[in-house]
Amino acid sequence: MLIKNGQLRGDEVIAEFERLTRDAAAVQRETLRRILSENADVEYLRGRGLDGRTDPDSFRSCVPLVTHEDLEPYIGRIADGNTSSPLLTAKLVTSISLSSGTTQGKRKFLPFNDELFKSAMLVYRTSFAFRNRAFPVEDGKTLQFVYASKDFTTQGGLTATTATTHLYRSKEFKPTTGDVQLQPTSPNEVVFGPDFDESLYCHLLCGIRFNNQVQTVSATFAHNLVLAFQAFERLWPELCEDIRRGAPSPARVATPAVRQAVEALLRAPNPALADEVARTCAGVKLSNWQGLIPTLLPNAKYVHTIVTGSMEHYVKKLRHYAGGLPLVAADYGASEGMIAPNVEPDVPPEAATFAVLPTSAYFEFIPLKLGDGNPVRSDECYSEAQPIGLTDVAVGEYYEVVMTTFTGLYRYRLGDMVMVTGFYNSTPKLKFVCRRNLMLSINIDKNGEQDIQLAVDGAVKNLVTKKLEVVDYTSYADMSSDPGHYVVFWELNNEANDAVLQSCCDELDRGFADAGYMGSRKTHAIGPLELRVLHKGTFQKVLRHYLSLGFPPNQFKLPRCISRSNFKALRILSGNTVKVFFSTAYN
Repeated sequence: MLIKNGQLRGDEVIAEFERLTRDAAAVQRETLRRILSENADVEYLRGRGLDGRTDPDSFRSCVPLVTHEDLEPYIGRIADGNTSSPLLTAKLVTSISLSSGTTQGKRKFLPFNDELFKSAMLVYRTSFAFRNRAFPVEDGKTLQFVYASKDFTTQGGLTATTATTHLYRSKEFKPTTGDVQLQPTSPNEVVFGPDFDESLYCHLLCGIRFNNQVQTVSATFAHNLVLAFQAFERLWPELCEDIRRGAPSPARVATPAVRQAVEALLRAPNPALADEVARTCAGVKLSNWQGLIPTLLPNAKYVHTIVTGSMEHYVKKLRHYAGGLPLVAADYGASEGMIAPNVEPDVPPEAATFAVLPTSAYFEFIPLKLGDGNPVRSDECYSEAQPIGLTDVAVGEYYEVVMTTFTGLYRYRLGDMVMVTGFYNSTPKLKFVCRRNLMLSINIDKNGEQDIQLAVDGAVKNLVTKKLEVVDYTSYADMSSDPGHYVVFWELNNEANDAVLQSCCDELDRGFADAGYMGSRKTHAIGPLELRVLHKGTFQKVLRHYLSLGFPPNQFKLPRCISRSNFKALRILSGNTVKVFFSTAYN
Protein backbone atom coordinates (compact mmCIF):
# COMPACT_ATOMS: atom_id res chain seq x y z
CA MET A 1 0.00 0.00 0.00
CA LEU A 2 1.44 3.36 -1.01
CA ILE A 3 1.57 5.96 1.77
CA LYS A 4 2.59 9.61 1.59
CA ASN A 5 2.62 11.97 4.57
CA GLY A 6 0.83 9.31 6.60
CA GLN A 7 -2.11 9.13 4.18
CA LEU A 8 -3.29 6.80 1.45
CA ARG A 9 -2.45 7.83 -2.09
CA GLY A 10 -5.32 8.79 -4.36
CA ASP A 11 -5.29 5.50 -6.26
CA GLU A 12 -5.40 3.60 -2.97
CA VAL A 13 -8.36 5.71 -1.78
CA ILE A 14 -10.24 4.82 -4.97
CA ALA A 15 -9.29 1.15 -4.62
CA GLU A 16 -10.69 1.15 -1.08
CA PHE A 17 -13.96 2.66 -2.28
CA GLU A 18 -14.14 0.01 -5.00
CA ARG A 19 -13.67 -2.70 -2.36
CA LEU A 20 -16.34 -1.29 -0.04
CA THR A 21 -18.93 -0.93 -2.80
CA ARG A 22 -18.33 -4.29 -4.48
CA ASP A 23 -20.52 -6.06 -1.89
CA ALA A 24 -22.32 -3.14 -0.25
CA ALA A 25 -24.92 -5.42 1.37
CA ALA A 26 -22.26 -7.29 3.34
CA VAL A 27 -20.54 -4.03 4.30
CA GLN A 28 -23.88 -2.66 5.50
CA ARG A 29 -24.51 -5.72 7.67
CA GLU A 30 -21.08 -5.33 9.22
CA THR A 31 -21.66 -1.59 9.74
CA LEU A 32 -24.93 -2.29 11.56
CA ARG A 33 -23.30 -5.06 13.60
CA ARG A 34 -20.59 -2.67 14.75
CA ILE A 35 -23.06 0.06 15.69
CA LEU A 36 -25.36 -2.27 17.65
CA SER A 37 -22.65 -4.31 19.36
CA GLU A 38 -20.74 -1.20 20.45
CA ASN A 39 -23.89 0.47 21.77
CA ALA A 40 -25.89 -2.51 23.07
CA ASP A 41 -25.98 -1.18 26.63
CA VAL A 42 -26.94 2.45 25.95
CA GLU A 43 -30.18 3.61 27.51
CA TYR A 44 -31.98 4.15 24.20
CA LEU A 45 -31.44 0.55 23.02
CA ARG A 46 -31.91 -1.24 26.34
CA GLY A 47 -35.29 -2.88 26.61
CA ARG A 48 -35.94 -2.77 22.86
CA GLY A 49 -35.86 -6.57 22.69
CA LEU A 50 -32.72 -6.95 20.60
CA ASP A 51 -31.15 -9.28 23.19
CA GLY A 52 -27.74 -9.03 21.55
CA ARG A 53 -28.99 -9.53 18.00
CA THR A 54 -27.41 -7.29 15.37
CA ASP A 55 -29.06 -8.46 12.14
CA PRO A 56 -31.14 -6.04 10.02
CA ASP A 57 -34.46 -7.90 10.45
CA SER A 58 -34.27 -7.91 14.25
CA PHE A 59 -33.15 -4.29 14.26
CA ARG A 60 -36.11 -3.16 12.13
CA SER A 61 -38.63 -5.14 14.14
CA CYS A 62 -37.41 -3.87 17.54
CA VAL A 63 -36.31 -0.28 16.94
CA PRO A 64 -38.83 2.29 15.64
CA LEU A 65 -38.39 4.92 12.95
CA VAL A 66 -37.81 8.32 14.56
CA THR A 67 -37.47 12.00 13.75
CA HIS A 68 -35.20 14.47 15.47
CA GLU A 69 -38.05 15.44 17.76
CA ASP A 70 -38.10 11.91 19.20
CA LEU A 71 -34.41 12.06 20.12
CA GLU A 72 -34.34 15.63 21.42
CA PRO A 73 -34.83 14.60 25.09
CA TYR A 74 -31.80 12.30 24.93
CA ILE A 75 -29.62 14.83 23.09
CA GLY A 76 -30.72 17.53 25.52
CA ARG A 77 -29.62 15.41 28.49
CA ILE A 78 -26.25 14.80 26.85
CA ALA A 79 -25.79 18.52 26.21
CA ASP A 80 -26.78 19.33 29.80
CA GLY A 81 -24.49 16.71 31.30
CA ASN A 82 -27.39 14.86 32.94
CA THR A 83 -26.00 11.40 32.25
CA SER A 84 -25.10 8.72 34.75
CA SER A 85 -24.74 6.14 31.98
CA PRO A 86 -24.47 6.25 28.15
CA LEU A 87 -27.71 7.44 26.57
CA LEU A 88 -27.34 7.11 22.80
CA THR A 89 -23.79 5.95 22.18
CA ALA A 90 -21.16 4.17 24.25
CA LYS A 91 -18.43 6.24 22.62
CA LEU A 92 -17.86 9.60 24.19
CA VAL A 93 -19.84 12.46 22.66
CA THR A 94 -17.07 15.03 22.38
CA SER A 95 -19.19 17.96 21.23
CA ILE A 96 -22.52 19.02 19.81
CA SER A 97 -23.15 19.80 16.14
CA LEU A 98 -25.67 22.45 15.17
CA SER A 99 -27.73 22.37 11.99
CA SER A 100 -27.96 25.57 9.95
CA GLY A 101 -31.45 26.42 11.21
CA THR A 102 -32.25 28.54 8.17
CA THR A 103 -34.85 26.08 6.89
CA GLN A 104 -37.26 26.15 9.83
CA GLY A 105 -35.78 28.99 11.85
CA LYS A 106 -34.69 26.55 14.59
CA ARG A 107 -31.29 24.89 14.95
CA LYS A 108 -31.08 21.20 15.79
CA PHE A 109 -28.62 19.82 18.34
CA LEU A 110 -26.83 16.64 17.18
CA PRO A 111 -24.16 14.49 18.86
CA PHE A 112 -20.65 14.61 17.38
CA ASN A 113 -17.78 12.20 18.04
CA ASP A 114 -14.62 10.83 16.42
CA GLU A 115 -16.54 8.26 14.38
CA LEU A 116 -18.47 11.01 12.58
CA PHE A 117 -15.20 12.79 11.84
CA LYS A 118 -13.64 9.62 10.42
CA SER A 119 -16.56 8.90 8.09
CA ALA A 120 -16.64 12.52 6.92
CA MET A 121 -12.93 12.42 6.14
CA LEU A 122 -13.32 9.20 4.17
CA VAL A 123 -16.07 10.78 2.04
CA TYR A 124 -13.96 13.92 1.45
CA ARG A 125 -10.82 11.97 0.55
CA THR A 126 -12.77 9.67 -1.76
CA SER A 127 -14.37 12.50 -3.69
CA PHE A 128 -11.05 14.37 -3.85
CA ALA A 129 -9.35 11.29 -5.28
CA PHE A 130 -11.97 10.94 -8.01
CA ARG A 131 -11.81 14.69 -8.76
CA ASN A 132 -8.07 14.59 -8.96
CA ARG A 133 -8.24 11.72 -11.43
CA ALA A 134 -10.65 13.67 -13.64
CA PHE A 135 -9.07 17.12 -13.16
CA PRO A 136 -5.49 16.67 -11.94
CA VAL A 137 -4.09 19.43 -9.76
CA GLU A 138 -0.52 20.08 -8.70
CA ASP A 139 0.77 21.13 -5.32
CA GLY A 140 -0.45 24.67 -4.88
CA LYS A 141 -3.24 26.68 -3.30
CA THR A 142 -6.99 26.40 -2.98
CA LEU A 143 -9.21 29.46 -2.65
CA GLN A 144 -11.91 28.44 -0.19
CA PHE A 145 -14.73 30.75 0.83
CA VAL A 146 -15.37 29.04 4.14
CA TYR A 147 -16.32 30.51 7.48
CA ALA A 148 -16.19 28.90 10.89
CA SER A 149 -19.22 29.44 13.08
CA LYS A 150 -19.37 30.85 16.57
CA ASP A 151 -19.49 28.27 19.32
CA PHE A 152 -20.77 28.11 22.86
CA THR A 153 -20.46 25.73 25.77
CA THR A 154 -23.48 23.72 26.82
CA GLN A 155 -24.49 23.24 30.42
CA GLY A 156 -22.71 19.90 30.36
CA GLY A 157 -19.46 21.46 29.17
CA LEU A 158 -19.63 20.40 25.50
CA THR A 159 -18.63 22.75 22.70
CA ALA A 160 -21.56 23.37 20.37
CA THR A 161 -21.00 24.61 16.82
CA THR A 162 -21.56 23.45 13.24
CA ALA A 163 -20.17 20.13 12.02
CA THR A 164 -18.02 21.94 9.44
CA THR A 165 -16.44 24.08 12.16
CA HIS A 166 -15.55 20.93 14.11
CA LEU A 167 -13.84 19.68 10.95
CA TYR A 168 -11.97 22.96 10.28
CA ARG A 169 -10.47 22.79 13.75
CA SER A 170 -8.92 19.40 13.07
CA LYS A 171 -5.36 19.21 11.81
CA GLU A 172 -6.38 16.18 9.75
CA PHE A 173 -8.91 18.15 7.71
CA LYS A 174 -6.98 18.99 4.55
CA PRO A 175 -7.99 18.88 0.88
CA THR A 176 -5.61 16.06 0.02
CA THR A 177 -5.48 12.44 -1.08
CA GLY A 178 -1.85 12.05 -0.14
CA ASP A 179 -0.80 12.67 -3.76
CA VAL A 180 -1.16 16.45 -3.59
CA GLN A 181 -1.25 19.01 -0.85
CA LEU A 182 -3.38 22.07 -1.52
CA GLN A 183 -2.88 24.77 1.06
CA PRO A 184 -5.70 27.29 1.55
CA THR A 185 -4.88 30.82 0.44
CA SER A 186 -6.35 32.28 3.64
CA PRO A 187 -4.89 31.79 7.12
CA ASN A 188 -7.01 30.24 9.88
CA GLU A 189 -7.55 33.66 11.44
CA VAL A 190 -9.66 34.58 8.42
CA VAL A 191 -11.70 31.37 8.53
CA PHE A 192 -12.33 31.83 12.26
CA GLY A 193 -12.76 35.59 12.05
CA PRO A 194 -15.65 37.13 14.01
CA ASP A 195 -17.11 39.20 11.16
CA PHE A 196 -18.48 37.68 7.96
CA ASP A 197 -17.88 40.73 5.70
CA GLU A 198 -14.33 41.07 6.99
CA SER A 199 -13.56 37.40 6.36
CA LEU A 200 -15.09 37.53 2.88
CA TYR A 201 -12.95 40.56 2.00
CA CYS A 202 -9.83 38.80 3.31
CA HIS A 203 -10.57 35.62 1.34
CA LEU A 204 -10.67 37.73 -1.82
CA LEU A 205 -7.51 39.60 -0.86
CA CYS A 206 -5.59 36.40 -0.10
CA GLY A 207 -6.87 34.78 -3.30
CA ILE A 208 -5.49 37.70 -5.33
CA ARG A 209 -2.18 37.52 -3.46
CA PHE A 210 -1.71 33.92 -4.67
CA ASN A 211 -3.71 34.21 -7.90
CA ASN A 212 -1.21 32.28 -10.04
CA GLN A 213 -0.91 29.45 -7.50
CA VAL A 214 -4.64 28.78 -7.03
CA GLN A 215 -5.59 25.34 -8.37
CA THR A 216 -9.19 25.09 -7.16
CA VAL A 217 -11.98 27.41 -6.02
CA SER A 218 -14.58 26.14 -3.56
CA ALA A 219 -17.21 26.94 -0.96
CA THR A 220 -19.70 24.94 1.05
CA PHE A 221 -22.66 26.18 -1.01
CA ALA A 222 -22.95 27.73 -4.46
CA HIS A 223 -24.59 30.75 -2.82
CA ASN A 224 -21.30 31.48 -0.98
CA LEU A 225 -19.37 31.56 -4.25
CA VAL A 226 -21.84 33.76 -6.09
CA LEU A 227 -21.93 36.12 -3.12
CA ALA A 228 -18.12 36.26 -3.06
CA PHE A 229 -17.70 37.17 -6.71
CA GLN A 230 -20.57 39.63 -6.61
CA ALA A 231 -18.64 41.29 -3.78
CA PHE A 232 -15.51 41.24 -5.93
CA GLU A 233 -17.32 43.21 -8.63
CA ARG A 234 -17.84 46.02 -6.10
CA LEU A 235 -14.62 45.75 -4.13
CA TRP A 236 -11.88 45.16 -6.68
CA PRO A 237 -10.55 48.77 -6.63
CA GLU A 238 -10.09 48.57 -2.85
CA LEU A 239 -8.55 45.11 -3.11
CA CYS A 240 -6.05 46.34 -5.70
CA GLU A 241 -5.16 49.30 -3.50
CA ASP A 242 -4.51 46.98 -0.55
CA ILE A 243 -2.27 44.77 -2.71
CA ARG A 244 -0.43 47.87 -3.91
CA ARG A 245 0.01 49.05 -0.32
CA GLY A 246 0.87 45.61 1.07
CA ALA A 247 -1.66 45.85 3.90
CA PRO A 248 -5.44 45.52 4.25
CA SER A 249 -7.49 48.67 4.66
CA PRO A 250 -8.29 49.36 8.34
CA ALA A 251 -11.82 50.24 7.23
CA ARG A 252 -12.30 46.72 5.88
CA VAL A 253 -10.17 44.64 8.27
CA ALA A 254 -10.29 45.82 11.88
CA THR A 255 -9.94 42.62 13.94
CA PRO A 256 -6.33 42.67 15.20
CA ALA A 257 -5.61 38.94 14.82
CA VAL A 258 -7.12 38.81 11.31
CA ARG A 259 -5.35 41.96 10.23
CA GLN A 260 -1.98 40.76 11.52
CA ALA A 261 -2.31 37.38 9.78
CA VAL A 262 -3.26 38.92 6.43
CA GLU A 263 -0.48 41.53 6.64
CA ALA A 264 2.02 38.73 7.20
CA LEU A 265 0.67 36.98 4.11
CA LEU A 266 0.82 40.05 1.88
CA ARG A 267 4.41 40.63 3.11
CA ALA A 268 5.17 43.76 1.09
CA PRO A 269 3.69 46.26 -1.39
CA ASN A 270 3.09 44.67 -4.79
CA PRO A 271 2.21 47.36 -7.33
CA ALA A 272 2.88 45.05 -10.29
CA LEU A 273 0.24 42.55 -9.13
CA ALA A 274 -2.19 45.38 -8.36
CA ASP A 275 -1.80 46.75 -11.89
CA GLU A 276 -2.22 43.25 -13.37
CA VAL A 277 -5.47 42.65 -11.47
CA ALA A 278 -6.77 46.12 -12.34
CA ARG A 279 -6.18 45.43 -16.06
CA THR A 280 -7.93 42.07 -15.68
CA CYS A 281 -10.94 43.68 -14.05
CA ALA A 282 -11.17 46.36 -16.71
CA GLY A 283 -11.33 43.63 -19.35
CA VAL A 284 -13.87 41.26 -17.78
CA LYS A 285 -16.05 44.14 -16.60
CA LEU A 286 -16.77 44.93 -20.23
CA SER A 287 -18.22 41.43 -20.66
CA ASN A 288 -20.33 41.75 -17.50
CA TRP A 289 -17.72 39.77 -15.54
CA GLN A 290 -18.18 36.63 -17.61
CA GLY A 291 -15.25 34.26 -17.12
CA LEU A 292 -14.02 36.22 -14.11
CA ILE A 293 -12.69 33.20 -12.21
CA PRO A 294 -10.32 31.75 -14.85
CA THR A 295 -9.23 35.24 -15.90
CA LEU A 296 -8.40 36.23 -12.34
CA LEU A 297 -7.03 32.81 -11.38
CA PRO A 298 -5.41 31.51 -14.60
CA ASN A 299 -4.25 28.16 -13.19
CA ALA A 300 -7.53 27.13 -11.55
CA LYS A 301 -8.68 23.70 -12.72
CA TYR A 302 -12.29 23.61 -11.46
CA VAL A 303 -14.92 25.14 -9.17
CA HIS A 304 -16.28 22.90 -6.42
CA THR A 305 -19.40 23.45 -4.31
CA ILE A 306 -22.84 22.10 -3.37
CA VAL A 307 -25.27 22.80 -6.20
CA THR A 308 -28.24 20.58 -5.33
CA GLY A 309 -31.59 21.51 -3.80
CA SER A 310 -32.00 25.22 -3.11
CA MET A 311 -28.50 25.82 -4.55
CA GLU A 312 -29.54 24.84 -8.06
CA HIS A 313 -30.70 28.38 -8.76
CA TYR A 314 -27.13 29.69 -8.55
CA VAL A 315 -25.64 27.32 -11.13
CA LYS A 316 -26.33 29.66 -14.06
CA LYS A 317 -24.66 32.63 -12.37
CA LEU A 318 -21.77 30.49 -11.17
CA ARG A 319 -21.23 29.16 -14.67
CA HIS A 320 -21.18 32.79 -15.88
CA TYR A 321 -18.30 33.53 -13.52
CA ALA A 322 -16.53 30.21 -14.16
CA GLY A 323 -16.40 30.60 -17.93
CA GLY A 324 -15.03 27.35 -19.31
CA LEU A 325 -13.93 25.95 -15.95
CA PRO A 326 -15.73 22.74 -14.91
CA LEU A 327 -18.30 23.06 -12.14
CA VAL A 328 -18.04 20.05 -9.83
CA ALA A 329 -20.86 19.15 -7.45
CA ALA A 330 -19.69 18.64 -3.88
CA ASP A 331 -20.60 15.58 -1.81
CA TYR A 332 -23.98 14.63 -0.36
CA GLY A 333 -24.24 14.92 3.39
CA ALA A 334 -26.06 16.56 6.25
CA SER A 335 -25.38 17.80 9.76
CA GLU A 336 -26.29 14.27 10.89
CA GLY A 337 -23.44 12.78 8.86
CA MET A 338 -21.85 12.40 5.44
CA ILE A 339 -23.61 10.02 3.08
CA ALA A 340 -22.09 9.83 -0.38
CA PRO A 341 -19.15 11.22 -2.37
CA ASN A 342 -19.38 12.47 -5.92
CA VAL A 343 -17.39 9.85 -7.83
CA GLU A 344 -18.35 11.19 -11.27
CA PRO A 345 -17.01 14.74 -11.06
CA ASP A 346 -17.12 15.34 -14.81
CA VAL A 347 -20.94 15.09 -14.84
CA PRO A 348 -22.62 18.53 -15.08
CA PRO A 349 -23.91 19.72 -11.69
CA GLU A 350 -27.53 19.63 -12.79
CA ALA A 351 -27.20 15.86 -13.31
CA ALA A 352 -24.92 15.13 -10.36
CA THR A 353 -25.42 11.90 -8.43
CA PHE A 354 -23.72 10.53 -5.35
CA ALA A 355 -22.60 6.95 -4.65
CA VAL A 356 -23.39 5.94 -1.06
CA LEU A 357 -20.40 5.05 1.11
CA PRO A 358 -21.68 1.89 2.88
CA THR A 359 -19.47 2.31 5.97
CA SER A 360 -20.56 5.85 6.87
CA ALA A 361 -23.86 4.69 8.42
CA TYR A 362 -26.47 1.96 8.16
CA PHE A 363 -29.00 3.10 5.57
CA GLU A 364 -32.65 2.36 4.93
CA PHE A 365 -34.95 3.88 2.35
CA ILE A 366 -38.67 4.52 2.66
CA PRO A 367 -40.32 4.01 -0.76
CA LEU A 368 -42.49 6.92 -1.82
CA LYS A 369 -45.68 6.38 -3.76
CA LEU A 370 -45.91 8.02 -7.15
CA GLY A 371 -48.58 10.35 -8.39
CA ASP A 372 -48.62 11.45 -12.02
CA GLY A 373 -44.96 10.52 -12.33
CA ASN A 374 -43.87 12.55 -9.32
CA PRO A 375 -43.30 11.44 -5.74
CA VAL A 376 -46.17 12.14 -3.39
CA ARG A 377 -44.54 14.18 -0.66
CA SER A 378 -47.10 14.03 2.12
CA ASP A 379 -46.90 11.81 5.19
CA GLU A 380 -49.75 9.58 4.02
CA CYS A 381 -47.35 7.83 1.64
CA TYR A 382 -45.60 6.22 4.61
CA SER A 383 -48.60 4.35 6.02
CA GLU A 384 -48.01 1.24 3.92
CA ALA A 385 -44.42 1.53 2.71
CA GLN A 386 -41.84 -0.32 4.82
CA PRO A 387 -38.20 0.77 4.69
CA ILE A 388 -35.86 -1.35 2.59
CA GLY A 389 -32.10 -1.85 2.66
CA LEU A 390 -29.40 0.03 0.78
CA THR A 391 -28.99 -2.53 -2.00
CA ASP A 392 -32.72 -3.30 -2.33
CA VAL A 393 -33.63 0.04 -3.90
CA ALA A 394 -34.74 0.24 -7.53
CA VAL A 395 -33.50 2.52 -10.28
CA GLY A 396 -35.90 5.34 -11.09
CA GLU A 397 -37.75 5.13 -7.76
CA TYR A 398 -38.02 7.81 -5.06
CA TYR A 399 -37.19 7.31 -1.40
CA GLU A 400 -36.75 9.08 1.91
CA VAL A 401 -33.35 8.47 3.52
CA VAL A 402 -33.17 6.81 6.96
CA MET A 403 -29.83 6.69 8.83
CA THR A 404 -28.45 4.74 11.77
CA THR A 405 -25.16 6.37 12.74
CA PHE A 406 -22.16 5.88 15.01
CA THR A 407 -23.26 8.99 16.91
CA GLY A 408 -26.44 7.43 18.30
CA LEU A 409 -29.10 8.20 15.70
CA TYR A 410 -31.13 5.00 15.25
CA ARG A 411 -33.48 4.67 12.26
CA TYR A 412 -33.43 8.44 11.98
CA ARG A 413 -35.58 9.92 9.22
CA LEU A 414 -33.37 12.49 7.57
CA GLY A 415 -36.24 14.10 5.67
CA ASP A 416 -34.29 14.05 2.38
CA MET A 417 -36.02 12.76 -0.73
CA VAL A 418 -33.78 11.14 -3.31
CA MET A 419 -34.13 9.29 -6.57
CA VAL A 420 -32.00 6.25 -7.37
CA THR A 421 -30.38 6.80 -10.78
CA GLY A 422 -28.25 3.68 -10.96
CA PHE A 423 -25.56 1.75 -9.10
CA TYR A 424 -21.83 2.11 -8.65
CA ASN A 425 -20.78 -1.51 -8.23
CA SER A 426 -23.52 -2.57 -5.77
CA THR A 427 -24.09 0.72 -3.96
CA PRO A 428 -26.85 3.03 -5.22
CA LYS A 429 -26.24 6.38 -6.86
CA LEU A 430 -28.61 9.01 -5.46
CA LYS A 431 -29.91 12.22 -6.95
CA PHE A 432 -31.07 14.67 -4.32
CA VAL A 433 -34.66 15.82 -4.98
CA CYS A 434 -35.83 17.94 -2.04
CA ARG A 435 -36.44 18.15 1.68
CA ARG A 436 -39.72 16.52 2.73
CA ASN A 437 -40.84 19.46 4.88
CA LEU A 438 -39.98 22.09 2.29
CA MET A 439 -42.97 22.29 0.00
CA LEU A 440 -45.85 24.46 -1.04
CA SER A 441 -49.16 22.82 -0.15
CA ILE A 442 -52.61 24.32 0.30
CA ASN A 443 -55.14 21.76 -0.88
CA ILE A 444 -54.12 18.49 -2.55
CA ASP A 445 -51.14 20.17 -4.23
CA LYS A 446 -47.57 19.14 -3.40
CA ASN A 447 -44.76 21.27 -4.84
CA GLY A 448 -41.20 20.91 -3.54
CA GLU A 449 -38.04 22.93 -4.11
CA GLN A 450 -37.41 21.38 -7.51
CA ASP A 451 -40.95 22.15 -8.68
CA ILE A 452 -40.58 25.76 -7.58
CA GLN A 453 -37.24 25.99 -9.37
CA LEU A 454 -38.78 24.65 -12.59
CA ALA A 455 -41.63 27.17 -12.38
CA VAL A 456 -39.18 30.03 -11.90
CA ASP A 457 -36.98 28.78 -14.76
CA GLY A 458 -39.99 28.81 -17.07
CA ALA A 459 -41.06 32.30 -16.04
CA VAL A 460 -37.63 33.95 -16.33
CA LYS A 461 -37.62 33.27 -20.07
CA ASN A 462 -39.75 36.40 -20.29
CA LEU A 463 -36.85 38.37 -18.77
CA VAL A 464 -34.00 37.19 -21.00
CA THR A 465 -34.64 39.60 -23.86
CA LYS A 466 -34.80 42.47 -21.35
CA LYS A 467 -31.34 41.55 -19.92
CA LEU A 468 -32.92 40.96 -16.54
CA GLU A 469 -32.30 38.10 -14.14
CA VAL A 470 -33.73 36.85 -10.89
CA VAL A 471 -31.03 37.46 -8.29
CA ASP A 472 -32.83 35.26 -5.77
CA TYR A 473 -36.28 34.01 -4.89
CA THR A 474 -38.37 32.17 -2.35
CA SER A 475 -42.03 31.30 -1.87
CA TYR A 476 -44.75 30.94 0.73
CA ALA A 477 -48.14 29.24 1.01
CA ASP A 478 -50.43 32.06 2.20
CA MET A 479 -53.37 30.66 4.13
CA SER A 480 -54.58 34.01 5.46
CA SER A 481 -56.91 34.40 2.49
CA ASP A 482 -59.76 32.12 1.43
CA PRO A 483 -58.86 30.29 -0.69
CA GLY A 484 -55.16 30.14 0.11
CA HIS A 485 -52.65 30.93 -2.61
CA TYR A 486 -48.95 30.77 -3.48
CA VAL A 487 -46.76 33.84 -2.97
CA VAL A 488 -43.46 34.04 -4.84
CA PHE A 489 -40.87 36.67 -3.85
CA TRP A 490 -38.46 37.85 -6.55
CA GLU A 491 -35.45 40.13 -6.37
CA LEU A 492 -34.33 41.34 -9.80
CA ASN A 493 -31.00 42.83 -10.87
CA ASN A 494 -32.78 45.79 -12.50
CA GLU A 495 -36.23 47.31 -12.83
CA ALA A 496 -38.78 45.70 -15.15
CA ASN A 497 -41.98 47.17 -16.53
CA ASP A 498 -45.32 46.02 -15.21
CA ALA A 499 -46.39 44.25 -18.41
CA VAL A 500 -43.30 42.02 -18.33
CA LEU A 501 -43.78 41.25 -14.64
CA GLN A 502 -47.44 40.43 -15.14
CA SER A 503 -46.53 37.95 -17.87
CA CYS A 504 -43.93 36.44 -15.52
CA CYS A 505 -46.57 36.11 -12.81
CA ASP A 506 -48.95 34.32 -15.17
CA GLU A 507 -46.18 32.02 -16.37
CA LEU A 508 -45.20 31.18 -12.79
CA ASP A 509 -48.76 30.14 -12.06
CA ARG A 510 -48.88 27.92 -15.14
CA GLY A 511 -45.41 26.55 -14.32
CA PHE A 512 -46.57 24.39 -11.41
CA ALA A 513 -47.30 21.19 -13.30
CA ASP A 514 -48.50 19.25 -10.26
CA ALA A 515 -51.96 17.87 -11.11
CA GLY A 516 -53.24 18.72 -7.65
CA TYR A 517 -52.27 22.35 -8.12
CA MET A 518 -53.63 22.74 -11.64
CA GLY A 519 -56.92 21.07 -10.71
CA SER A 520 -57.29 23.20 -7.61
CA ARG A 521 -56.57 26.39 -9.56
CA LYS A 522 -59.13 25.54 -12.22
CA THR A 523 -61.80 24.87 -9.58
CA HIS A 524 -60.69 27.93 -7.59
CA ALA A 525 -59.82 25.82 -4.55
CA ILE A 526 -56.47 27.67 -4.69
CA GLY A 527 -56.39 31.39 -5.41
CA PRO A 528 -54.31 33.23 -8.06
CA LEU A 529 -50.58 33.13 -7.54
CA GLU A 530 -49.11 36.35 -6.14
CA LEU A 531 -45.74 37.68 -7.35
CA ARG A 532 -44.03 40.15 -5.02
CA VAL A 533 -41.09 42.08 -6.44
CA LEU A 534 -38.55 43.13 -3.81
CA HIS A 535 -36.13 45.98 -3.27
CA LYS A 536 -32.61 45.23 -4.50
CA GLY A 537 -30.59 43.82 -1.64
CA THR A 538 -33.55 42.32 0.22
CA PHE A 539 -32.11 38.82 0.35
CA GLN A 540 -28.89 40.30 1.69
CA LYS A 541 -31.00 41.70 4.52
CA VAL A 542 -32.37 38.22 5.16
CA LEU A 543 -28.81 36.85 5.28
CA ARG A 544 -27.64 39.63 7.62
CA HIS A 545 -30.62 39.03 9.87
CA TYR A 546 -29.68 35.38 10.35
CA LEU A 547 -26.01 36.23 10.83
CA SER A 548 -26.95 38.75 13.53
CA LEU A 549 -28.68 35.93 15.40
CA GLY A 550 -25.54 33.83 15.34
CA PHE A 551 -26.57 31.58 12.46
CA PRO A 552 -23.58 30.21 10.51
CA PRO A 553 -22.66 31.97 7.22
CA ASN A 554 -21.01 28.78 6.01
CA GLN A 555 -24.31 26.89 6.16
CA PHE A 556 -26.79 29.57 5.16
CA LYS A 557 -29.38 28.10 2.80
CA LEU A 558 -32.22 30.31 1.69
CA PRO A 559 -35.24 27.97 1.69
CA ARG A 560 -37.15 28.02 -1.58
CA CYS A 561 -40.32 27.55 0.42
CA ILE A 562 -40.60 29.43 3.71
CA SER A 563 -42.66 27.81 6.42
CA ARG A 564 -45.21 29.80 8.37
CA SER A 565 -43.08 29.36 11.50
CA ASN A 566 -40.26 31.32 9.86
CA PHE A 567 -42.11 34.58 10.47
CA LYS A 568 -39.02 36.80 10.88
CA ALA A 569 -37.85 36.12 7.34
CA LEU A 570 -41.38 36.63 6.03
CA ARG A 571 -41.54 39.99 7.80
CA ILE A 572 -38.35 41.16 6.08
CA LEU A 573 -39.60 40.02 2.68
CA SER A 574 -43.03 41.59 3.08
CA GLY A 575 -41.53 44.83 4.39
CA ASN A 576 -39.32 45.16 1.30
CA THR A 577 -41.97 44.48 -1.34
CA VAL A 578 -42.19 47.22 -4.00
CA LYS A 579 -44.63 45.70 -6.51
CA VAL A 580 -47.38 43.09 -6.33
CA PHE A 581 -48.99 41.15 -9.18
CA PHE A 582 -51.73 38.49 -9.20
CA SER A 583 -51.96 35.84 -11.88
CA THR A 584 -54.66 35.95 -14.53
CA ALA A 585 -53.66 32.53 -15.89
CA TYR A 586 -56.79 30.64 -14.81
CA ASN A 587 -59.36 33.45 -15.08
